[in-house]
Amino acid sequence: MGSISRPITEFCLDLYNKLNRNSEGANIVFSPMSISVALALIHLGTRNNTAAQIEKVSINETRRDGSALLAVPLMEMLGILSRRVSFQALLLQLQNLGERYVLTLANNLFIQKGFELRQQFLMCTEELYGAMLQTVDFHGAAEDARMKINAWVESETQGKIKDLFAPGVISTRALLVLVNVIYFKASWEHKFEEQKTVQRDFKLNQNEKKPVQMMYQKGMFKLGYVEEVGAQILELPYAQKSLSMVILLPGDTADGSTSGLGQIESMMTDENLMLWTSSEHMFETKVEVYLPRFKLEGTFNLNEVLQEMGMTDIFTESKADLSAMSFAKSLVLSNVVHKTYVEVNEEGTVAAAGTGAVIVRRSLPLTEVFLADHPFLFFIRYNPTNTILFFGKLCSP
Repeated sequence: MGSISRPITEFCLDLYNKLNRNSEGANIVFSPMSISVALALIHLGTRNNTAAQIEKVSINETRRDGSALLAVPLMEMLGILSRRVSFQALLLQLQNLGERYVLTLANNLFIQKGFELRQQFLMCTEELYGAMLQTVDFHGAAEDARMKINAWVESETQGKIKDLFAPGVISTRALLVLVNVIYFKASWEHKFEEQKTVQRDFKLNQNEKKPVQMMYQKGMFKLGYVEEVGAQILELPYAQKSLSMVILLPGDTADGSTSGLGQIESMMTDENLMLWTSSEHMFETKVEVYLPRFKLEGTFNLNEVLQEMGMTDIFTESKADLSAMSFAKSLVLSNVVHKTYVEVNEEGTVAAAGTGAVIVRRSLPLTEVFLADHPFLFFIRYNPTNTILFFGKLCSP
């Protein structure tokens, strides 16, 4: 993977593991790319220990296999330090994918009025990330501030994400609220024909099923197989193959259980993900694809998770050092909220918001069957740099 995509993948898997701890049987979807951009934006305004904690928030200590990490900190890899130019270039590429794609990545800092912001910070946030800062009056009119933020989010996501902040969520003590949204819409390279969509059962777990609208098509697709967990990996390209949806489907166990999902999750490191989905290990073959239509929304207040990952000072008034952002001494980050929307149908997708695994080529029948009728993992990838834009788990369409 490229130097930019590697830390985003690390961050993605670490974040997924934390969000997934208490989410057995629940759907999850988020955008590691969007959150990485948001953290890079915040990092511009920090200094000293506050900055250092953000830099190592997702690439720290040891890998999941216990070996020492060789990677440099996330923010350095993402371009805040030595690779700003390449990260900026990636953002420009993503927002200029052509007529058959819509991809909007937007970040905003909403700041309590009365705080004077440093001109260098304002200039950098706009030039590097296209971010605009808005002053609001949390202290005197928190409800008006909430409505203003929600209106901005709804506008940026073509109306897909409404009421990001519920009434009462934004306190009158708030000083700084960071909101990041991502909106993505694309057509499949090979569309599913609507008349071939039929109702089929989706196995939620060992004992439960639910009827879903199952899409179908037969065609040439890249397919891979992970021997240890009996999982299939399918790549479904979007228009012009700039982006793809990659689906990791556990083997369908005889008792109908979903234990295979946990096996994939336990082996899912950035090295394995790179290996499993590499062009050397996925081969083009004729595949009958059955994929449910689905819509997912993921809303997360990331404060607790980011603090668990080591980003503590920025949320603590006595420790936060946002002196590169503002002259004010009492500035502190109040909330990091992230919301993602993904819709998959016949036309395409609308989305807003250990090492050494053995992969074998099986003796394939003339046509392989990929039947996604039980829980699976998926991600949407920007292929030129192998960057993961969205990551999710579908347990119940």
